[in-house]
Amino acid sequence: RSCNPPVGNLATGRTPATLTTCGQNSTELYCSYPDQNLLHQAARGCGQPRCTKCNANQPDNSHLPADMTDDFFANPISWWQSAQGVHREEIRLDFETEFYLTHVIAVFKSPRPAAMVLERSQDHGQTWRPYKYFSANCTATFGLQDDLVEEGSMCTSRYSDAVPCTRGEVIYRALTPANKIEDPYGPEAQDLLKLTNLRLLLLKRQECPCHGSALLEKPQRFAHYAIYDLIVRGSCFCNGHAEECELANRTGDTENVVHGKCVCRHNTAGDHCEKCAPLYNDQPWKPGDGKTGAPNECQKCRCHNHADSCHFDLSVWLASGKRSGGVCDNCRHNTEGHRCQRCKPGYYRDRSKPLSSAEVCKPCSCQPMGSANGTFSRSWRCHPKTGFCYCKPGVAGPKCDRCLMGYWGFGENGCRPCDCARDCDQHTGNCFNGYDNEPFFNIPIGGRIPDLVQMPTNESEDEWKWNDHEQGFSALRHPEKCVCKERVLGSVTDFCQMKYAYVIKARILSAHDKGTHAEVVVKVKKVLKSGKVKIARSNRSIYPESWTNRGCTCPILNPGTDYLIAGQEDARTNKLLVNMNSLVKPWKAYLGKQVADILRTGCK
Repeated sequence: RSCNPPVGNLATGRTPATLTTCGQNSTELYCSYPDQNLLHQAARGCGQPRCTKCNANQPDNSHLPADMTDDFFANPISWWQSAQGVHREEIRLDFETEFYLTHVIAVFKSPRPAAMVLERSQDHGQTWRPYKYFSANCTATFGLQDDLVEEGSMCTSRYSDAVPCTRGEVIYRALTPANKIEDPYGPEAQDLLKLTNLRLLLLKRQECPCHGSALLEKPQRFAHYAIYDLIVRGSCFCNGHAEECELANRTGDTENVVHGKCVCRHNTAGDHCEKCAPLYNDQPWKPGDGKTGAPNECQKCRCHNHADSCHFDLSVWLASGKRSGGVCDNCRHNTEGHRCQRCKPGYYRDRSKPLSSAEVCKPCSCQPMGSANGTFSRSWRCHPKTGFCYCKPGVAGPKCDRCLMGYWGFGENGCRPCDCARDCDQHTGNCFNGYDNEPFFNIPIGGRIPDLVQMPTNESEDEWKWNDHEQGFSALRHPEKCVCKERVLGSVTDFCQMKYAYVIKARILSAHDKGTHAEVVVKVKKVLKSGKVKIARSNRSIYPESWTNRGCTCPILNPGTDYLIAGQEDARTNKLLVNMNSLVKPWKAYLGKQVADILRTGCK
């Protein structure tokens, strides 16, 4: 819920500034009428004036500005008094920070002024605006209507009578029935209630009616302003995000002082909880809602424990549909991205560790001779998800440390093509006749192979999105990056001339890099033609004879997709082959019927 700090007396512990004080330069003699409450019940009239001296430098005879804001219960008869003869006096309270005001009470010892103004500043005294005008005649003095006549007017005659001559009160309430505010933290409330300074302008003195014709004392001895108590009720200003406040700069550590620095809740920060805490800027900051009670808490950025702060970015916020706008600052542990969700260039993601681990990004370990410097983005030494390195022409392996099948002579310029129908010895270039003696390496093709490189269940696909400049590895995710020159279904004569050994409809299940060759596991759904190798409607492997060092089989075979596949076979090893002469097309019913018709009638 939204929070409210307690209301207290903002004047307590703070000393007002005044233009004058009685007895500043020398001892002054002054007179005043006694408090009516202290007169005997039987006494009639005003009583006799009492005269005494004031000297600001004598503690027993001084009446300083601080006497207005001392404890009025402990010191009920202490007061401030102006110099004699002044008409215009100013009482000013300067606060060290912003506060909320609820009401002001001034208890006068002298008769209340015939005209005065209560003002506030919200910019530490640079500009001032009136709260209320006070005058016995609002129209004549200020040109305003009296609020006793017109409710809600800025002027009132309610507190400008000369009687009582002492202990007369002036009261101002910031919130009245005339200016109701629904949300105490909204812009309208802040404009009215927030202040950094309060000023009371005393503009016109008036005499007590007790002054008779037979005055024994000199009139100027009564010509001063005097105030017993100045009470300013209010609270620290916390935007609905705190219930208590602590000592702010330059505030005396006095008991009952209303401090100005909020003890923020709801993941907010600042003296007035006016911003979100460093790691909680995923949504725009809002004040608490005083109308509904909604706390409007700041939301934590998803930095996966790799950053201590984040900032709000409007463009990110709008792009997300106003769901998330946090951008993490200074990602640690070799991570980067809005949410520290990617590994930096030169590092790759260790899938065995959670994304929040300090060791989630490992440095690339590429064979310097076999790895290429010039990739799509020069900063990427290896693939950020798998750690597989970018290889020179004819070079293969996760670390680019050996030749591709069909290449030999590993060196500074990569590997050279074999001058053979199939593969050759990687060191000598001597040709092999079959697959019999080839070693097998159980290494997945780079990119996203569903059955080998699993995405953790608690991580969304979005966590590792690619930037536009990144190099693609999998045709499944980036078909435009895997470019193969593929055969099209031409005329009947063209199709028949290829003398395909088998024609099947199959679904691609997974693909594997076996080091010397690729192997694609398929589920055979329909057999349109078969040769010496027996083909059943079940799972089996087919063998692409070419694939790129970007991890793409050619022709492209995407896991999860049904294809029409027409290719050759190796009867001796009982293998179905696919190469650049094979016909590989995503399955369409009309395509299947067309090929079946050609097989039945066209090829003799």
